Amino acid sequence: MIALTLAEIAAAIGGELVSGAPEQVVDGSVETDSRLVGPGSVFFALLGEETDGHRFVPAAATAGAALVVTERAVELPEGSDTAQVVVADGYAALAALAHEVVARVRASSADRTDEHGAPAPLRVVGITGSNGKTSTKNMLRTILATQGETVAPQGSFNNHVGAPISMLGITHDTRFLVVEMGASGKGHIAKLVTIAEPDVGVVLKVGLAHAGEFGGIEATQRAKSEMVTDLPATATALLNVDDDRVASMCAVTDARVVGFGTSAGADYRIGGIETDRSGTRFTLTAPPVPSEAAADHAADTAPVPETVDVRLAILGEHHAMNASAALTVAHLWGVPLAEGAAALASMTRAERWRMELLQGGPEGVTVINDAYNASPDSTAAALRTLAQVVRPGERSVAVLGEMAELGEFSVEEHDRIGRLVVRLGIGQLVVVGRGALPIHQAATLEGSWDGESVYAEDVDEAVRTLQDMLRPGDVVLVKSSKSAELRFLGDRLGGVTE
Repeated sequence: MIALTLAEIAAAIGGELVSGAPEQVVDGSVETDSRLVGPGSVFFALLGEETDGHRFVPAAATAGAALVVTERAVELPEGSDTAQVVVADGYAALAALAHEVVARVRASSADRTDEHGAPAPLRVVGITGSNGKTSTKNMLRTILATQGETVAPQGSFNNHVGAPISMLGITHDTRFLVVEMGASGKGHIAKLVTIAEPDVGVVLKVGLAHAGEFGGIEATQRAKSEMVTDLPATATALLNVDDDRVASMCAVTDARVVGFGTSAGADYRIGGIETDRSGTRFTLTAPPVPSEAAADHAADTAPVPETVDVRLAILGEHHAMNASAALTVAHLWGVPLAEGAAALASMTRAERWRMELLQGGPEGVTVINDAYNASPDSTAAALRTLAQVVRPGERSVAVLGEMAELGEFSVEEHDRIGRLVVRLGIGQLVVVGRGALPIHQAATLEGSWDGESVYAEDVDEAVRTLQDMLRPGDVVLVKSSKSAELRFLGDRLGGVTE
C-alpha cells in the first residue's frame, strides 16, 4: 500500500483511531488473513460466515501488524505497538481505503510521462463476465507488464474482499491496474466499479455461471451490465458483440462503446480461429484509427486497419475471445497489436487448472486439466476443444464433475452437457459425483451407447476406473467446478506432484 499516516487512514475509512500516533506512517501490505500478516502490515478483522476476524487480531499484532482495523475495540497483546482503528463496517472500510488509494495514485500520476515524453497516468480496467475473467486478466497483465508496472490479482481474487485487496497493491509507480470483478448478486459489480472507477470496463459474456445465485439469465445480464452502467462518458465500455446480451449493454452506458468479436459489426474483428494440440491461432484486426493514436495521424494521411496474427500456446478457441479482449484494451492504451501478440505468445497457460495441458502421467496419455471452474458455457467450450484436438487413432475421454451454483437450472444444464458429449462424438465419458449424475443419465439416453458412459460416486472411484480404462493415445479432459475437486484428479492423471 502507498504510504499513509494513521490519521489519513482513519479519515479515509471513517474510523476512530483508538491507539497509535496519528502521524505514524503505514505502508505495508493489507491483509484479511492473519497468517499472511508480516511486519508493517494492515490487518482488517472482518466478520465472515464461518469465522470472526477479531479472534485473530492478537495473532496479527504478534506477527508485526502496524495497524488493525476492527469493528469493536480489541485488547492487544501486552507491549504491542500495533495501532487500532475502529470502524462501523469492516467491509465498507476496506472498500473506502481502496478507493482512497486509487484516487491518490490517479492524482499523483496525472502529469506523469513515460520515457518518450508521452502521458502515462494510471490506467484502470475492470473485467467481468460469466466466463473468461481470470484468463483475460492474466493475458492483459502479461501484455501491460511489458509497458510498465502492472498490478493485477493472483488467481480469482475478484469479490468484494479480493478486488479491493488487489487495488491496494498499487504504488505511485504503477502504470496499469487490472481488476477482475466477480459477483454473486445484484450490486456487487456496481460497488467495485465505484471503488476502482475504471477507464475501461470489459464485459466478456453473459451465461449461466452462478445462475442459482443471480436468479436466472436475465438477472445475470443485469448484474454484469453494472460494469458499464455507471461509467462516465470519458471511459470506454468494451463489449463482446458476439453475445447479444452483452452487445445490448450499449444502451445502458454513457461511455464510449467499443465492440470486439467475430461479428461483422465488431470494431476489433476476430478471424481465422484454429485450435489444435499446440494451441490456438487467429487474426485480430483493429479499426483504422486507434482511439488514443488518432491525433498522431497527419490530416492528409489515410489511416489503414492494423491486423496481427496471434498464436497462443493455450488450448481452446474460446481463448481467442479472451485474448482479443486483452489485446484490445492494450491497443486502446497505445500498445501496438504486434507487441501485445508477442507478449501473449510467451504464455504457456492461462492459469493453473485452466485448459492446462499435462503429459506426465501414463505413457501416451494427454490430460487437459480444466477443473478450477465450470459453467454450462465453459464446459461446452472445453468439450468442443477436446473434440477438435484429438488426432486420428486417438480416443477422447471426458471426465466431468458437477457444475455448481446453477440452482433450479442444475438438472437441465447437466442434462444438456451429457447430450452434447454424445453429439460431439466423445469416445468415453466418466461422470463423477451425485451432482453431475444427470450428465451420465442424459448421455446414456441420447444415443446407442453401451458402456461409453461410466458413473463414479467419488474421486477415488473415478481414479480406479480411469486407471483400468486409459490406454496410450487417449486425450483426457477433466472439467468441473472447484467444489468437485476434480482438479486434483486431473493432476494425478497428468503426473503433477506439486
